[in-house]
Amino acid sequence: MIRLSSSFVRTLREDPADAEVASHRLLVRAGYIRRSAAGVYTWLPLGLKVLRKVEQIVREEQDAIGGQEVLFSALQPREPYEITGRWEDYGPNLFRLQDRKRDDYLLAPTHEEVFTLTVKDLFSSYKDLPTMLYQIQSKYRDEARPRAGLLRTREFIMKDAYSFDATDEGLDVSYEKQRGAYQRTFDRLGLPTVICRADAGAMGGSRSEEFLHPTPIGEDTFVVSDGGYAANVEAVTTLAPPALDDAMIAALPAMHVEDTPGASTIAALTDLSNRAFPGKGTITETGEWTRYEMLKHLVYLLTYPDGSTEPLVIALPGDREVDAKRLEAALAPAIATPFTEADFEKHTVLKKGYIGPEGLGLESESGIRYLVDPRVVPGSSWVAGAGEKDKHVYDLVFGRDFTADGTIEAAEVRDGDPAPDGSGPLHLTRGMEMGHIFQLGRKYAEALDLKVLDENGKAVVVTMGSYGIGVTRAVAAVAELLHDEKGLLWPRLLSPADVHIVATGKGREVFEEAERIAAELEARGLEVLYDDRPKVSPGVKFKDSELLGVPTSVVVGRSLAAGVVELRDRRTGDIREISPQEVVEAVVAEVRGA
Repeated sequence: MIRLSSSFVRTLREDPADAEVASHRLLVRAGYIRRSAAGVYTWLPLGLKVLRKVEQIVREEQDAIGGQEVLFSALQPREPYEITGRWEDYGPNLFRLQDRKRDDYLLAPTHEEVFTLTVKDLFSSYKDLPTMLYQIQSKYRDEARPRAGLLRTREFIMKDAYSFDATDEGLDVSYEKQRGAYQRTFDRLGLPTVICRADAGAMGGSRSEEFLHPTPIGEDTFVVSDGGYAANVEAVTTLAPPALDDAMIAALPAMHVEDTPGASTIAALTDLSNRAFPGKGTITETGEWTRYEMLKHLVYLLTYPDGSTEPLVIALPGDREVDAKRLEAALAPAIATPFTEADFEKHTVLKKGYIGPEGLGLESESGIRYLVDPRVVPGSSWVAGAGEKDKHVYDLVFGRDFTADGTIEAAEVRDGDPAPDGSGPLHLTRGMEMGHIFQLGRKYAEALDLKVLDENGKAVVVTMGSYGIGVTRAVAAVAELLHDEKGLLWPRLLSPADVHIVATGKGREVFEEAERIAAELEARGLEVLYDDRPKVSPGVKFKDSELLGVPTSVVVGRSLAAGVVELRDRRTGDIREISPQEVVEAVVAEVRGA
């Protein structure tokens, strides 16, 4: 039994100053967590009870598909991460440190390397596989801007699981097992999720899916179509227009340079084109020029984990902007920053405001890498900078007049864009990543030489999957989803107690009866939170009960003189009077769903 008179629980009347979202505000006010530092939180007794219940649901679903729980140290040596490249690839998000002997260590953000090496140490035959291992453990990422309480932190608890198979077919089976376990886990937690195609990022691998919980405070943007397509915005591929063949390209008008004084922006260039060359646009029936036809060139300086840099020019239709997250995903592990005036002075081939494809590309004299949006297809016609002030090139045809080093998915995705699979227009929404599953393939096994002997005695590289769930984030997500203006509304599976007994009044008989009810409920196997504070007003106790969010409460107070107590449902607000002799059975039936 948790007695509030002696428990380590202190509620707050005011919101914490740094609280941005409801879950952060309420979990701190209710005494579930306390801030230790930016992005670092202490779990207090009630919060820890909720956290452990989330962990248990995750654990049960992992065990049900044959997962075996292990626990590795968060402190890991540099060497394995250097072999896989992630010592550098993680960049500034990695917590790095040295011991007294100046050996390098890190606080692990994920544990692919150590899981791989452990299986390598213990298994040598295909007969040992498949196997699936998991842990529930603290992870560390040096977030530049931790925010929203538990939703984006520097220290967090994650379930990470890893499957090991001798064949690709085996990996497919393991992946589907985990996919199903995730669906059941989030169903039990009461968190609606959408399974979205995702970018693998620094993890690498082929197939990758995120479980996103739709919420307006989510940091992820994802898209869905009416036909069932769903993807994180970073993973959306552009449905490119059809390319023209050589004969069709040959029939297009020749490119020509025109004076375009002062047209250093897409808007100005579009306006000038409609004034100076009316009816000459290439995509509208009226010949009106559109921003789409103006080929926008954006210049970035790429910085790689080893400190090296290179310039990059990206071309995209002028009516689109670059999406920072899509750009980051496309260029990882490099970090892209827009060119500064000093950068333009170093690369004089790039005339700010009038950049075109002339002189760009790795094979050109400048050696500047040049990537284009997938909509820039052979035969597409554009207006672009001519490489000198106040001049632009018209009827510039890709595949005839210029080429590129490749394509890049960096342009923003918009509501109404066609789904890549042809399943209809896309609709954008916000979501919070709750889980991520990857088919890693052989990336880590090859790097760390994880092999087993197959049935013919031949050494084969093991293929792997990686599967993560944010456990601490799940607590915050549930709190964000289930609350009202008074406080938290825990689902019964996650509540820190089954029932909250509230003794209100000054008479000894009130506390004696509340004590009896609490003891009997505990004897029946229920978790009881008992507000037995003797000198706290009923109003404060009621407010705390609403704030703490236990779904069922029993109020023993003035009505005891009339032979009744109150049985309250926190979620619906329903209150019913019941005799003290019947309340125990009523609570047990409610808690156990009878």
